[in-house]
Amino acid sequence: MVISLTEFEPVIGMEMHTELGTQSKIFCGCSTAFGAEPNTQTCPVCLGLPGSLPVLNRQVVEYGLRAALALHCKVNAPCIMERKNYYYPDLPKAYQISQRMLPLGAEGYVEIPGDGGTKRVGITDAHIEEDTGKSLHGSLAGDPDSSLIDYNRSGIPLLEIISEPDMNSVEDAEAYMETMRSIMLYLEVSDCKMEHGRMRFEASVSLRPKGTTKLGTRVEIKNLNSFRAVTHSLLSEIDRQRKLLGAGVEIVQETMLWDEERGVTEPMRSKEFAHDYRYFPEPDLVPIVIDDAWINRARAVLPELPRARRQRFVREFSLPEYDATVLTSAKASADFFETATGLYDSPKVISNWMMGDFAALLNADGREIQDSSVTPKRLTDMLKMIDGEIISGKIAKTVFEEMYRTGRAPGEIVKEKGLVQISDESAVELIVDEVIAENPDAVENFRGGNEKSIGFLVGQVMKKSRGKANPQLVNDLLKRRMG
Repeated sequence: MVISLTEFEPVIGMEMHTELGTQSKIFCGCSTAFGAEPNTQTCPVCLGLPGSLPVLNRQVVEYGLRAALALHCKVNAPCIMERKNYYYPDLPKAYQISQRMLPLGAEGYVEIPGDGGTKRVGITDAHIEEDTGKSLHGSLAGDPDSSLIDYNRSGIPLLEIISEPDMNSVEDAEAYMETMRSIMLYLEVSDCKMEHGRMRFEASVSLRPKGTTKLGTRVEIKNLNSFRAVTHSLLSEIDRQRKLLGAGVEIVQETMLWDEERGVTEPMRSKEFAHDYRYFPEPDLVPIVIDDAWINRARAVLPELPRARRQRFVREFSLPEYDATVLTSAKASADFFETATGLYDSPKVISNWMMGDFAALLNADGREIQDSSVTPKRLTDMLKMIDGEIISGKIAKTVFEEMYRTGRAPGEIVKEKGLVQISDESAVELIVDEVIAENPDAVENFRGGNEKSIGFLVGQVMKKSRGKANPQLVNDLLKRRMG
């Protein structure tokens, strides 16, 4: 029987791997710095050499505990490290030290934006583990079939967070990823740079008839290195499954890869039977005992998280919900905004500049706000210059871009480039008279009742003054001279 494609709803679960921002690896003292030459940040422990023994990095547990508490997880005390056994070239020991039976945190939840409110997504568990090495395919010059391994990443601490299958749309998945990234940034446990592989997602999706609760056959999607890849692969896979189910074809449980160039998911390997990883407790590491005092210390340093901060921005600064959502998406931008409001009492004006000109420049350069030389003080100093009619709003855009590019103070830029607004009435009057004389048709149109003509004339005055004439004064003088 052929079923209508609209009669199915997707059920989505996510796995998130976040590299924790420690200076050294999880079981050894090797550096975690990104971008080093291959295999220069390794030792017998992270290379899995015989006789080497792991020593757990306490900061990894601290960061993982912080995340587990922020996600409302139950903390397992004690929790244990386990060996997850499987063979792969980038796993030198042929097992990964991870957690399963007693993970650091379990049975939590996170709230994501949904239609008309929030939606709760369950967290199955949050556990710590070591990352694997990285395969470099086709990296030898002249040999596209070559494969090399870089073990610099081997042993970098990971926090893996597994969600319940509580999402029912690609929009839910997008909101989940954004929310989780924002929480990790607020907790300062990772910089979450996906371009450096520090945050990675895997998605599982199945379809079921609308109105039912029984889960369909789950398909995993791997090889997702950006939010865009996740959303596009989900759209493709949902479409594939809908067509198969609509035609009466049974879905096969398997792992899919995302082909970015072709824009399709394709089979990687069959998963008809669960892989036997033969988990067992890591014999070289003792259980991790997390007592109430440790939990209380970790809870005490939790920051105000994005959702609470967004609500406070709306309440305290009278910002629209959209503005508050954008500004609080990253801790650095929210901190910038709050510092700026302490220097300049017009939150909406600050928000407009941050979400407009500032965001455009950052996006064009692929930078984050904390990487910019623009400080809250320099932005607010410039805004005060607009209020004081030292510069116009139009000139301010030029000043801001120069400030962004050079890191110089706005007053210095204005002085050097001669950008001070012309507010002397006699000086502006001379330019106004010139424009009126040169544009008789526009003047007659205005006198004939066409109010829009004055916009053209204002533009001509601003052009002649190189944007430095006081716009309000220009308007007043034009109306007075043509009245």
